[in-house]
Order: sequence, then C-alpha cells, then structure tokens
Amino acid sequence: MSRIAFIGLGNMGGPMAANLLKAGHSLRVFDLAPALVAGAVVAGAHAAIDAADAVVDAEVVISMLPASRHVEGLYLGDAGLLAQMPAGALVIDCSTIAPACAQKVAAAATARGLQMIDAPVSGGTAGAAAGTLTFIVGGEASALERARPLLQAMGKNIFHVGASGAGQVAKLCNNMALGVIMAATGEALALGSAHGLDPKVLSQMMAVSTSRSWATEVCNPWPGVLENAPASRGYSGGFGNDLMLKDLGLAAEAAMSTGASIPLGELARNLYAMNSRAGHGGLDFSSVVKLVAKDL
Repeated sequence: MSRIAFIGLGNMGGPMAANLLKAGHSLRVFDLAPALVAGAVVAGAHAAIDAADAVVDAEVVISMLPASRHVEGLYLGDAGLLAQMPAGALVIDCSTIAPACAQKVAAAATARGLQMIDAPVSGGTAGAAAGTLTFIVGGEASALERARPLLQAMGKNIFHVGASGAGQVAKLCNNMALGVIMAATGEALALGSAHGLDPKVLSQMMAVSTSRSWATEVCNPWPGVLENAPASRGYSGGFGNDLMLKDLGLAAEAAMSTGASIPLGELARNLYAMNSRAGHGGLDFSSVVKLVAKDL
C-alpha cells in the first residue's frame, strides 16, 4: 500500500482521507485546523507537525485546498513542497483552481522530476463520505495510471479529459452548469410555493419529469423536501456559497481567456455574489433560493 501525505482535511478532504485509510493506505496528514487532524488520527492517520513534515518519505501527495493561492503557496518556491518531496513522488491535487495555476504547478513539478495530475472532484460531501466521487483528471496518462488505485478508493468515476489544467476546465464547466441549475430550481420551487403548492410534491414531480436534476433529487434547495440535504439542516455543510462563487469567477476568467460567451454563467455568478452579500456566504450554495423566497 502507498505512503501518502494528505494536505487539507475539510468537508471534502476529511472523508476522502478516511476512505484511503479504510483501503489500507498509510497516511500522514496536515491541516491548519488541529481538530481536523485529530479526527483523522482517530481514523488511523499519523499527524504531521506541518505540510513539510507530512511529505517526508511520501510516495504520493494529495491536496484538497480552497483556492489557487493556497495551492501555489503550498507547492511553489524554495520553501514549497515540490522542493522537499522525494524524487519520483506523485502529486494529486484535488482542489478546484484556475487552469493556469494547475499548469504552472505541474510545470514546476515536472522540472523537479515529479509527476502531477490535477484531479478536481464532483459529488459533494455525500459522495466524499460514500467514496463515490467523480474525479476529473488533467495530466499525463502515466501519472493517472499511478494514481488510479488511490482515486478508485475515494471515487466511483474517473475521467481523463486532457493535459495539465484540463481537469480544472472541465470541473468549472460542471460547476457553472450546477450553479445555474440550482438557482433555476430554487426559483421554480419559490414560484410554486407562492401559488400554494407543496414544494415537496412539486419537487417529486420535477424529479421524474423534464426538469429532473441533482438539485431536485440530491441537494434540493427547499427545507424539508429531502431529509439529508443541507437545506433541511439550516443550509449547513455541503458546498459553500462562496466556494460556488469562487468557481463561477474562475469560469468567467476561463471564458474571457478564450472569448467564450457564458451569459447564464455570469448571471449565476451575480446571484451567488448577492447571496454572499446577504450574509449567506458560509451556507450551502443551495441557500441561493433565499434571494427569491425570503421567508426561508
């Protein structure tokens, strides 16, 4: 089994690390939140005093961080992990970041004789816990084959979409569509509720009709419709509004870099920005329904 350094044990990283432990791998873990490290230790991981300590003798380094600046800060520069990792190690970055950032870090890894893939995920916190994530991979095929057994311990689907950075582009496309769909689903449910319809019955109908989506079946934005959805627990947990806002901003940057047109993506970005300014940035992104159903 592989000796793995796992950096970033938040809502997604923590369950992913737990699934690697269940598969029998040895993990040294680090997170800026000591409580998260302690939780991983209870599950069988070894605590590192810092990120550099985590990568000592590591065959594979996996990171799950919030944004591009965190990934660059972790890996690049004289004090970055790329300068301290053992020769021949593999880097798997599962963060959702700018494609250009993924390419920059991958190029630096290659220059140091290391392999790297960008492997952002889809499936949410429930998928992370269940080990059913979808990995969207950019990088060399040989690096993916090295990573595949580990990805299979954490997920159900693996898509190799192209060279370094391509995984990030595909993930941004996915999240842009998700953001638009969630906002539209919330509007539809708010409209039905305003006319006296039961949002649960309306959602059940939509889930087997032409508006069927992940938003109607898995992460319904209306409280009480799905027991395990963030909306039914005060929009806590799940995928934060401000993380969706970050991803939509990255999608807008990616569109500008090629002259692509994303009018609905830009509209969705503005909606999640409005939701953040309304004080809901830390809530699950399905809380965007609050913009059109203010009694929630």
